[in-house]
Amino acid sequence: MKMGFLTNSLVNVGLKDLNALAKWAKENDFVDLEVGPTVPLDEDEFHKAKETYGVNINTMIYCRNFLSSDKEQAEQLIAELKKRIVFAGKIGAKQVVTTTGISDDSHKGGRYRPELSLEAFSRLYDPILELAEASNVDILLEACPFMGNIAVSPYMWELIFDKIKSPRLGLAYDPSHLVWQSIDPYAPIYEFAGYIRHVHGKDCELNRDMIARTGTAHMYASKGAWYHKDAGLPAESGHANLWWRYRLPGLGELDWGKIISRLYETGYDSTISIEHEDPVWEGDFDRVSRGVIASKEHIAQFFV
Repeated sequence: MKMGFLTNSLVNVGLKDLNALAKWAKENDFVDLEVGPTVPLDEDEFHKAKETYGVNINTMIYCRNFLSSDKEQAEQLIAELKKRIVFAGKIGAKQVVTTTGISDDSHKGGRYRPELSLEAFSRLYDPILELAEASNVDILLEACPFMGNIAVSPYMWELIFDKIKSPRLGLAYDPSHLVWQSIDPYAPIYEFAGYIRHVHGKDCELNRDMIARTGTAHMYASKGAWYHKDAGLPAESGHANLWWRYRLPGLGELDWGKIISRLYETGYDSTISIEHEDPVWEGDFDRVSRGVIASKEHIAQFFV
């Protein structure tokens, strides 16, 4: 297996240039980049960064709600996704990580039913997967329930892959999203082994004392939330998770030795891409970069 990282966290603290990102990756023993949506799509710069530093760029990521009820916005987002699929093919990237979109059907009556967006997702993805095939690029679905997505659980993955048979469609496996949904983060590695083609290195921590007080349905608060308290952020700084937060690998609930072992067992031999979203290790470049490196070191100890 190889170690990489998603560029978003370092871009957010000033490392915006792809050449600088590739240089930092090389200096810190990362061999792969997952390029986020804020990095400009300059074909020459991508080829130059790869050739200069010997760092692979195997993955692009662009997650949005492509089934938004705002039709004009949805069309713009779909056009941007298609542009990135074509670009990925041109630079030799093998995959684009994205979301399914979620339609208003899934929220009718005030109840969340992601399967009610399945038909709209299938219609949306027919031309997208045709473009992916023509570009020699796989489309990998994120597990995050946010940003417009129904590919959030093994239950939904089964429905999706039963509905859409394209060999171009797979999973970007991020077990941290499964933790706070009370989903087993280990068993799906066996069940969906043929679909897992990318893995995000991120952890999740649960505050069980808070869960006992609020229950799992009450997720956010704007005051006094645990997310902000331990991160040293003011309570009024925005939405806050009441009882869960993303952490660096090794600082949350996940047993990364068990995850890596199962990935080896099922034949996975691609990249673990560090996705740093730990609020305790946000702030400036020094803290974020230390967090990315610490994540790599924790996971890589299980490589054989």
